[in-house]
Amino acid sequence: MNTSKSEELFEKSRERIPGGVNSPVRAFGSVGRVPLFIDHAKGSRITDVDGNTFIDFVCSWGPGILGHAHPEVIEAVQRACADGLTYGAPTEKELRLAELIHEAMPSVEKVRLVSSGTEAVMSAIRVARGYTGRDRILKFKGNYHGHSDGLLVKAGSAALTTAVPDSSGVPVSYTQNTLVALYNDKDSVRELMERYENQVAAIIVEPVAANMGVVLPEDDFLLFLREITQQYGTLLIFDEVITGFRLGMGGAQGYFGVKPDLTTMGKIVGGGMPMAAYGGREEIMDMVSPVGPVYQAGTLSGNPIATTAGIVTLEILKQHPEYYTEIEQKAKRLAAAFRERAEKTGEAIWVNQVGSLLSAFFTTGPVRDYDSAIASDTKAYAEYFGRMLECGIYVAPSQFEAMFVSAAHTEEEIEETCQILLQ
Repeated sequence: MNTSKSEELFEKSRERIPGGVNSPVRAFGSVGRVPLFIDHAKGSRITDVDGNTFIDFVCSWGPGILGHAHPEVIEAVQRACADGLTYGAPTEKELRLAELIHEAMPSVEKVRLVSSGTEAVMSAIRVARGYTGRDRILKFKGNYHGHSDGLLVKAGSAALTTAVPDSSGVPVSYTQNTLVALYNDKDSVRELMERYENQVAAIIVEPVAANMGVVLPEDDFLLFLREITQQYGTLLIFDEVITGFRLGMGGAQGYFGVKPDLTTMGKIVGGGMPMAAYGGREEIMDMVSPVGPVYQAGTLSGNPIATTAGIVTLEILKQHPEYYTEIEQKAKRLAAAFRERAEKTGEAIWVNQVGSLLSAFFTTGPVRDYDSAIASDTKAYAEYFGRMLECGIYVAPSQFEAMFVSAAHTEEEIEETCQILLQ
């Protein structure tokens, strides 16, 4: 595999861009390599500037559920571009996308379009505080909700704690109202809710954690969150930036049959363009300006190009429900190949998989929360990443990210990937 041009571009980029990248995980730092600079992508394959082509299981970190450059999406976006990129004024497309979202997720009675997952979560938190008149938020260790100051935190040395900033530049005062519980641990939630009775505006959770690797909710954990929030008059927010429209048209809430008060969405909702959304019950969303007192705005929110991509993508998924069955079966085959490799080689590999999402953790497992996830052997993962890359398979350059399967992955490509895993 040739990487000379990628290496050259990376060195030049480091002179003008912090770390040479515009998002940290792209730096390949955790796998000890130089990042690949991508030239183009089509279907299930991605090609770098050195001409190396890979079967892509990153899928732009999730939105590529139909594959790269889907012809219908590209054609629609090209037509939309000819009419102008953005107007800063309402369009019918915003309404159409809102209707599609509500149809897929009935809990989202009203929705506001924004431009990133971070913005969606930040706004949903503000609405929850405005609606309840409370300040505290409860999140889970290992769940990632974007880089807004109040949520860029993790638990301290104690299992239950008021969070401390997890990034330089975040004042402690910004996170003092953020509480951190343990994912899949009901007792940690109960203790915090009892301790801060009538102070918690919302519990926010990734219904399937996908930012510490893929970690599934156990038993009735999500139902428990629904019940305890109702008990304390607290809102339940599902962060479905990754799971929305990937676990099915109804997202994780449809998959698990649990209805949140507010939902944040991203990735697929923009069809690969920069767009996200947050929404929920009508009386909660009517707190948002210009109807209510909670201010949130964005000049490029719901722009006609991103809404076009989102509409076409969701309409294709709606018309082809079989895609979800097919990509889940492909993900199951990959998961089975990882398990077979572990049995064959004696390597410590634990696989979590749901729908078209999966993660192979280089640990004996089970992986059910943040602490068991970070017990993984990251050196072993880096070696695995390098082997896969050399064989033409592009997976996440981090142990703690998901592997995504798309409708564009062929049976032959899945079989090829399985065979490489078993070598």
